[in-house]
Amino acid sequence: MNKVVKFEDLKSIFKDGMTIMIGGFLDCGTPDGLIDMLIDLNIKNLTIIGNDTGFPDKGIGKLVVNGQVKKVIASHIGTNPQTGRKIIAGDMDVELSPQGTLVERIRAGGSGLGGVLTETGLATVVEDGKQKLTINSKEYLLELPLRADVALVKGSIVDEFGNTCYKGTTKNFNPYIAMAAKTVIVEAEKLVKCEQLETEYAMTPGVLVNYIVKEEV
Repeated sequence: MNKVVKFEDLKSIFKDGMTIMIGGFLDCGTPDGLIDMLIDLNIKNLTIIGNDTGFPDKGIGKLVVNGQVKKVIASHIGTNPQTGRKIIAGDMDVELSPQGTLVERIRAGGSGLGGVLTETGLATVVEDGKQKLTINSKEYLLELPLRADVALVKGSIVDEFGNTCYKGTTKNFNPYIAMAAKTVIVEAEKLVKCEQLETEYAMTPGVLVNYIVKEEV
């Protein structure tokens, strides 16, 4: 199977109401080309899982501003005023999850685990509606795993099988969301032949990747 495709070849994958994980940290390591494609498609009622809601003109924030998102699961939203406005207006739901908890929930979803036990969030609004367990006389919140229909990943160097290397802080959530979705799409900054990426540099194995697109410059 040839995994390398054009952006237009991916359009039929996306539907209204999907849950989509998107890599990045304030647009660092974010697959901006794939986000722009979603905006062009104008699919609606999306649940977006990611570290944050970016900025109004960058990253996930562009989807928020365009009114395509019904719910966000993220660790912070403060850099995008439009997110707060939409919450207040009742146009969008936001589930805030502490950053470490959020990535562990994604990791649990990708690993087939039933949840994560953590003390983070106890005695705060984070615990509202969640089950608490006592183990060895210590109390924990049970945080449930997260999975998605599609994960949109940004890779620094990607070979044609999908083996993916991330440079520096662009790694962030990308390798974890690549484990936790039914369909994984990687936007490659640099696309190389399989023999050009040494195995030890592959942080995401190609077996997890369904499609690859080359970043447009």
